Amino acid sequence: MSKKKGLSFEEKRSRMTDFFFEKKECFQLKDLEKLCPKEKGITPMSVKEVVTSLVDDGIVDSDKIGTSIYFWAFPSKASQNRKRKIDELESKLTDLEKKKKTVSEALAKAKEGKEESEERNEVLEELEKRQTEKASIEAELEKFKECDPEVLEAVKKQMGQAKEAANRWTDNIFATKSWIKSKFSFEESAIDKQFEIPPDFDYID
Repeated sequence: MSKKKGLSFEEKRSRMTDFFFEKKECFQLKDLEKLCPKEKGITPMSVKEVVTSLVDDGIVDSDKIGTSIYFWAFPSKASQNRKRKIDELESKLTDLEKKKKTVSEALAKAKEGKEESEERNEVLEELEKRQTEKASIEAELEKFKECDPEVLEAVKKQMGQAKEAANRWTDNIFATKSWIKSKFSFEESAIDKQFEIPPDFDYID
């Protein structure tokens, strides 16, 4: 007989979130360690780690009253958190679109009157990838409007990957500028001015 597979950490987080939403009450850690194993199948030894991670992510609230620490979470706050995350994602998407537009215009001007090159072709291919990625993020935003905590974690992970991709794109822009400087002996300031590259153009932190 095969051994029953335990819950993953994300499954425990999701179940404990559901527990708070269903109960709509405040609990001490000892209460959670007693109730969550019975009602949600979360092992007592992992209850503290799970609730701490939910507090760190702002999904569960916590406060000390006297000598006791209480935990709670209500569906209304979860909805507000989802809206805030959506607003943050939309803001980041807008910033990426602005940077993409600026770089696209710079590349278009750089191509005028100049022969094709392997470096330029690679940058254009990267631009097409970023456009595909933008469409993917927009589709994810639509799905995110009715998401649960597990989907929220997945979107956070994807945004991290999008950030890394954007920084790789920035690498390519810097490489293109270097190629232009080497090929045509232009000063970097002249290249930025000619192609309207903003002075604060840099990697995303």
